[in-house]
Amino acid sequence: MSLPHEFRQKVLAPHKWLMLALFLTAPTAQAQLALGSVQTRDLALQLEVVTDELSYPWSMAFLPDGRLLVSERAGALALVDQGKVSRLDGIPEVSAVAQGGLFDLALHPRFGDGEHDWLYFSWAQPADTADGRYDATTLSRVWFDGTRLGRMEHLFMQNKPATPGKHYGGRMVWLQDGTLILSVGERDDPPRSQDPGDHAGSLIHLDELGKPQTSSALPDAAPGVYSMGHRNPQGLALAPDGILWSSEHGPRTGDELNHIVAGENYGWPEVTLGRDYATNQPIGRDSAPGMRDPVHVFEGRFAPSGLAVVTSEQFPQWQGDLLAGGLRSERLIRLQVSQGRVVDHEVILDAEVGRIRDVRQGPDGSIYLLTDADPGRLLRLRPETSP
Repeated sequence: MSLPHEFRQKVLAPHKWLMLALFLTAPTAQAQLALGSVQTRDLALQLEVVTDELSYPWSMAFLPDGRLLVSERAGALALVDQGKVSRLDGIPEVSAVAQGGLFDLALHPRFGDGEHDWLYFSWAQPADTADGRYDATTLSRVWFDGTRLGRMEHLFMQNKPATPGKHYGGRMVWLQDGTLILSVGERDDPPRSQDPGDHAGSLIHLDELGKPQTSSALPDAAPGVYSMGHRNPQGLALAPDGILWSSEHGPRTGDELNHIVAGENYGWPEVTLGRDYATNQPIGRDSAPGMRDPVHVFEGRFAPSGLAVVTSEQFPQWQGDLLAGGLRSERLIRLQVSQGRVVDHEVILDAEVGRIRDVRQGPDGSIYLLTDADPGRLLRLRPETSP
């Protein structure tokens, strides 16, 4: 007889996660070690460790030959080959202060053809000025021949550097026309998000050479500003239907999922469901004319980082859904979307693997996660196979 879903969640799940937790805290004997089963509403999944030899990993990029590149926040670029980790020389010195460092990775859409073998990366670039030491969210690219890093080009830097430490954004995603979007946080200075002439608190639209695109309808906008009114977007994903999704940090609660439209103002700090850290009182209004409301507000202090759209045939029941990672919450959440709206959600992981920094669907159809720790882990989530 089939047991009710609620019974499995409340009675069986704690025992399942106890066993999984014991595996997770034990040293990894070899790459791709099976950790245990994860039962969801629709699927029985297997969670595996690819490697546990990373230090505060931030992002990953899948190479055509099956290897992975992983950025580590302190400034190292790791190459993962069947679970074995090596580091590549050639990344510039990053401003690794608090939340700063080496951020997202993205291969050129035509990487591997011998003419476009560029690795794009975002990072906190030190920017010394007469007023003292500052840094800036920056986009650069470096040639990668599969073995070593080559020449480097710095493509874009936010127009007003800030005191190092917080809210860099730093996520990237390629659009269908071969241009890309880069997120820039408001650098812990909320009013900057409502200044269209400031790159802080915005999404930036660039071509492959870093040239700002002029698609924004925002008046008096700085070059490249695609949307504004953001706090700290650390999840970006493009759906097959062309919808651009962003997950971003609120303050004390108020973490958002947004449907990004060019020229829109997303409200921070004038519109937010977040609360003040010190007083726990509401900061802004729930909604306002001329400012776009979020599609979904995450429960509690989710702290989103990493966002992926499921298109893999391995997950037929999840087609088109979003997977969002959480840092403070240590959760992986599936968001079921329909016609641009979130119609349901399910918690897939809940504090079993630690802080989740990035979520990606790999070319093999599996879901890959990075945990924000030292040592940090690269995990793989895939459907269980029959014995």
